[in-house]
Amino acid sequence: MKIKGLLLLAACLLMACGRESKETNWVDRVYSVAARHLSAQLKAIPEPTAYPRTIGKDGKLKVTRKKDWTEGFYPGCLWYMYEYTHKDEWKEAAVKWTEALEPLKKLKSHHDIGFLMYCSFGNAYRLTGDEEYKDILVESARSLCTRFNDKTGCIKSWNYRKSWNGKDEWFFPVIIDNMMNLELLYFATKVTGDSIYAQIANRHAETTAKNQFRKDYSNYHVVDYDENTGQVLHQATCQGFSDNSAWARGQAWAIYGYTMAYRETKRADFLNMAVKTAGFWLEHPNLPEDGIPYWDFNAGQEGYTPDWNYDPKMFEVVPRDVSAAAIAASAFLELAGYVPDAEKYVSEADKILKSLSSPHYLAEPGTNCNFLLMHSVGSIPHGNEIDVPLIYADYYYLEALLRYNKMSR
Repeated sequence: MKIKGLLLLAACLLMACGRESKETNWVDRVYSVAARHLSAQLKAIPEPTAYPRTIGKDGKLKVTRKKDWTEGFYPGCLWYMYEYTHKDEWKEAAVKWTEALEPLKKLKSHHDIGFLMYCSFGNAYRLTGDEEYKDILVESARSLCTRFNDKTGCIKSWNYRKSWNGKDEWFFPVIIDNMMNLELLYFATKVTGDSIYAQIANRHAETTAKNQFRKDYSNYHVVDYDENTGQVLHQATCQGFSDNSAWARGQAWAIYGYTMAYRETKRADFLNMAVKTAGFWLEHPNLPEDGIPYWDFNAGQEGYTPDWNYDPKMFEVVPRDVSAAAIAASAFLELAGYVPDAEKYVSEADKILKSLSSPHYLAEPGTNCNFLLMHSVGSIPHGNEIDVPLIYADYYYLEALLRYNKMSR
């Protein structure tokens, strides 16, 4: 980022936060709380054979074992702790939990190798410069490229399956989350000089912009393609309220993904997508005052008909999704560095982070199975991970706090 941009962001933070030193001390406080949570998790799971994900319905810690999409976030949290504190104990833990994921560099069965490897090894390489980590990331990028189809212009998210509603088939499903995996490909081009990785990333971002968004720049969670012709077969919002609704985390993935794509390419069309998708979020009348969105912007509203067993009485209050808020806050802080009207993005990120750092969302050490944040949502239509902590909420929260702290100093 250019010096002028940094000065602008710093000025925006001063306006958003005031000039009192206590306005930056709260980040220190949150990282102190995070240290206690993560230290307790490391004691609970001393070896990287199972990775924290959430709290199960039995109230106990729920883990994954290198077969899901979330394992990279936990070592990523440890790397952020090291980056903030510069303490070797966090680096040692981060290395241990990162290197255990190395076999996943050959994973070709789904698209989430980007989340798995870039959130772990990507941060590891950024903070250590270890060439072995770079090689692992490049091999991971090669694995991801095997899922690209030239006819569709996209990276296939999942293999063939029945859709979640049980009525449709998905032949070449692409989900909005996939935008996040493109960072791994852009990285591979930068360190190898081979443009093929960035070419695939650009094609995917272009096709997603064309087929995954509505006129108001909200998006569909899933678009299914005919892999032989590239024709769009079906558009759905499976983890949201209905196919035509705006699922909050999907919107956050889009804002973050296109902001990152602009950073890596400086393409005006990608910046426009970032600004437009962010505008949908910022200007939506259903965005709560504290900046933490409902799990879907249109949940329970007229004109939105779910195809799952929705009961209007199932919730007294529509659940919020803290994970969507954390992702969006981090994206807003980066997007602010690329546009002239930076203040509105910094102001919204400031609001979100202050809300997330309040007792309503930030858990006391020793509670919440030692995840940082409470009140995230995985997928309400599938009765899965409702009003619980989620490891990726913690990851993007810590990332956003790091970005915020760097801008304010």
